[in-house]
Amino acid sequence: MYDNRYGACLQGIDGTIVDVEIDISNGLPFFQIVGLPDSSVRESAERVRSAIKNTGAAFPMERITVNLAPADVRKEGASFDLAIAAGILTASGQLSLPGLDRCLTIGELSLDGRLRPVHGVLPMVDAARRRGLTNVLLPAENAEEAALIEGMRIAGIHNLKELLQYRGNDLFKSLSDSRRPSKDQLQPQFVETWAEDFVDVCGQHQAKRALTIAAAGMHNLIFVGPPGSGKTMLIRRLPSILPVLSEEESLEVTKIYSAAGQLKDRTTLIRARPFRNPHHTVSMGGLVGAGSVPRPGEVSLAHRGVLFLDELPEFPRNVLEVLRQPIEDRRVTISRAKAVFTFPTHFMLAGSMNPCPCGFYGFSGPAAACSCSLPQVQRYRSRISGPLLDRIDIHVEVPRIDFDSMKRTEGNVSSEQIRQSVECAMLLQAERYAGKGIRFNGELSGRLLREYCRLPPDGDKLLAESFEALSLSVRAHDRILKIARTIADLDGSGAIRTAHLAEALQYRCLDRSMEDKFG
Repeated sequence: MYDNRYGACLQGIDGTIVDVEIDISNGLPFFQIVGLPDSSVRESAERVRSAIKNTGAAFPMERITVNLAPADVRKEGASFDLAIAAGILTASGQLSLPGLDRCLTIGELSLDGRLRPVHGVLPMVDAARRRGLTNVLLPAENAEEAALIEGMRIAGIHNLKELLQYRGNDLFKSLSDSRRPSKDQLQPQFVETWAEDFVDVCGQHQAKRALTIAAAGMHNLIFVGPPGSGKTMLIRRLPSILPVLSEEESLEVTKIYSAAGQLKDRTTLIRARPFRNPHHTVSMGGLVGAGSVPRPGEVSLAHRGVLFLDELPEFPRNVLEVLRQPIEDRRVTISRAKAVFTFPTHFMLAGSMNPCPCGFYGFSGPAAACSCSLPQVQRYRSRISGPLLDRIDIHVEVPRIDFDSMKRTEGNVSSEQIRQSVECAMLLQAERYAGKGIRFNGELSGRLLREYCRLPPDGDKLLAESFEALSLSVRAHDRILKIARTIADLDGSGAIRTAHLAEALQYRCLDRSMEDKFG
């Protein structure tokens, strides 16, 4: 007796469809799972055996072989339990259900036959759609998440007994329509009401302008300033000026969080851009992904959003250095003996740091006398390598504000007003780069950079003088052009003017030497 089901597992953040073949033959009772399973898959044998018995069905006392194909792909997780159980019941003649033969079947079984939800349902169902499958059988708690993939007929059940009780063709029809979200739920829209708003921030106009530019072009940014100047407070307000994710971006981000087991609301796509703020004790694996079968790290969980590293020099240097490739390539590749995994890492890096260990080097004030020697300052600053700083587009000083500035609220701009200007700039970029394979100015490089970042003659002269005076790298030169392009978009200008370039040059304070800057 033979039966074939379609199961699925995760490979990184992508779903992989697996043929679950069940063969029941004469011989001594024996239950074997082959096809490169890990320990959690091999343990399915005991879960399935107990679940079938405790449901009231008969477990075949014969030789049972389960093959998970393709055999060269490592399988992990408990998502194959339901497919194996359904295959055994079908092969032994206890289950006959129309539509189950071309159906993705996923779910973890309890010993009493109840179904537990599994992680990564969204990428698994998306893989099934690409494979041509249209029916999905899974735990009821995962049904709404699976219904986010259009064109799929969903059946959510609570236990194995419920599956045995169904007759006829109504299994998928009866449970799919009621669980499918409305079109409004599938369309991203701004629904967040942020408690932290820029209208509450007094002063710090240059820092707020820098955040606006960074948000509009998805540029990396770092704030440098003494303690209490508002660096962290300002960056924590960054999500309030970021437009919502497009529908395509929403699906990308939601699949990542589903695979990582961090999807809090399974009824709708993630609409707000992620904002990740890991502690400085985070490991390299925690940042980029780790494990024998790697799971997404912080750089992938921040995909299409913001990765905020507060007090950047406090992070171990070897941890910071692993950011260089994800920032540049917009993806991270992790190699293991069994496979190579690639995770998307299209994020905006936002960092903050003090200028020295005590925090007051180069900043004047009666209570701001620096107690650090120059070698101490240099050692502190050297915790962040030059190549990493070179990959950060915007460097801004954030000085402390005086008492009078704290009391002046007139002229404060709200996050809603800033977001409107950011959205207008992003709309210009969407029209300009349609069909080019990029979305934001921060992604410009090579031929596209030369095409869309042309300077007037006096702008070329200014940039050439600055290039020599500041000893800029070629990468810094390109990033200045990209910042100028975003400033022009915020200004509604089709061409980059010299004024836009001059402003862009102001946002590279760390390119100057320490002696010139603070001496």
